[in-house]
Amino acid sequence: MRPIMVILNIETSATVCSVATAQDGETVFEKTSIDGPSHAQLLGVFVDEALKDLRRRELQLDAVAVSSGPGSYTGLRIGVSMAKGLCFGLNVPLLSIPTLDLLASSATCSSDALLCPMIDARRMEVYSAIYDAELRQVRGVEAEVVTSDAYKPYLDRGKVCFFGDGAGKCKSVIQSANAAFIDGILPLARLMTPLSARAYEAGRFEDAAYFEPFYLKDFIATIPKNKVISRK
Repeated sequence: MRPIMVILNIETSATVCSVATAQDGETVFEKTSIDGPSHAQLLGVFVDEALKDLRRRELQLDAVAVSSGPGSYTGLRIGVSMAKGLCFGLNVPLLSIPTLDLLASSATCSSDALLCPMIDARRMEVYSAIYDAELRQVRGVEAEVVTSDAYKPYLDRGKVCFFGDGAGKCKSVIQSANAAFIDGILPLARLMTPLSARAYEAGRFEDAAYFEPFYLKDFIATIPKNKVISRK
């Protein structure tokens, strides 16, 4: 018989903190918080509960999968750091799942439409890519300021479905009749299950020692106004 495949999925690329374990491509455990960016406090607790659940089921972990970005700089670092620690501590391989691939695989739109997942990158900027109905990339990942013409070449050809936490702020800007907006699609660990299973079966493992998230943009530190000392 084929060995049971058990994968722990971690998603911390945005405000959601989410962990899920899957057995042979089926989610068997999930913990998710959508109450805000509290990954540093919650992720370790969720992972500990997931590992306890595996022990209760008498299952051994085969791999750890992490959502690899783009997204929140801090969120990605927390998730990847946890994933690496688990891989080294448990001697299992690391899988990475691009966050926009995850979002695109979660959307349901008409078969003739293009899919455009959007991750909020603050102000009117988003991280996005464009996929066809078969989830093949039509346009690669970009960080862009959304204007009324940003997606015009694709909207002129047909329907484009926009979704993700960056799509809501674009509704008033993208006015084309071919634009459709889908609410409620979030990057969740349980939605990583089919993608991480395929990656494992294909042997697409990362080097845990050197793997880095796909930040797309450099981290920019800001100083709170109440911490700024005026100079005279």
